[in-house]
Amino acid sequence: MDQPFTLAACAEMLWCDRPIEWRCEQLKDLGFQVGLWNWPDHDLDALERSGATFSIMNGYLTGRLADDEGADTLLRSARDTAQVGRRLGVSHLNLHGTGLGEGGLPAQPCETVTGRMWLKARDTLSRIADLAEELDVVFTLENLNLPVDHPGTPFGRAEDTLALVSFVNHPRLKLNLDLYHAQIGEGNLIETCRACLPWIGEIQVADVPGRCEPGTGEINYSVIAHALFDMGYRGPVGMEAFAKDDPLQALEAFRAAFTLEDKDLSRDETGTS
Repeated sequence: MDQPFTLAACAEMLWCDRPIEWRCEQLKDLGFQVGLWNWPDHDLDALERSGATFSIMNGYLTGRLADDEGADTLLRSARDTAQVGRRLGVSHLNLHGTGLGEGGLPAQPCETVTGRMWLKARDTLSRIADLAEELDVVFTLENLNLPVDHPGTPFGRAEDTLALVSFVNHPRLKLNLDLYHAQIGEGNLIETCRACLPWIGEIQVADVPGRCEPGTGEINYSVIAHALFDMGYRGPVGMEAFAKDDPLQALEAFRAAFTLEDKDLSRDETGTS
């Protein structure tokens, strides 16, 4: 058995009664990289002391893609956050179509995205890519589901984030393709992965319904892992999920879903041995 992907897990969603430094150390000792949400919630010195490798964290605190004021705010916030990301060695700094507030709801809900908003979002992401080049970091744009967790979030669907990132087409602007959100909003996960493949920076997973670890819901993540390998993906896969029961069992279920047998790894991408 072997592991062709780099596995990570969101520290905020596991062992919620423990200090963040302890959670990061635990994930590191178990062989996982660490995903974070908002860095102001944590002691940066403690995060550094943990010795963890950080795969992703929110790349901004406030701002929006699709209007002048929001875009300027987003760029300022992203610049400040990028400095923190560089300090912690975070691989990817994550963005959304608009800032999220309490409970993951958009700070400024938007039910209709106009053509003018699309053009502004494209221009804002081009500025983000230029900032990333200047600061030597990588930003990702994450898809979110609208029916359950994030109603009113503009550019939430995977097809929206793909359209924006592929149009900018810059090596320092990638997709954070969240398959939990995509399953709720769109489905067709393997073909979505295939369409997004050239621009994926990280894939995030949780099962549906419930947002717990693989194996607790309807998504066959083992099949998806094989499909990702066959299409040539070798990047990070992050579990952004709650543990249904025990966090250690949840992490092992996640690891098992994305571990392939040696005979699978011996195949080339055409499916031959």
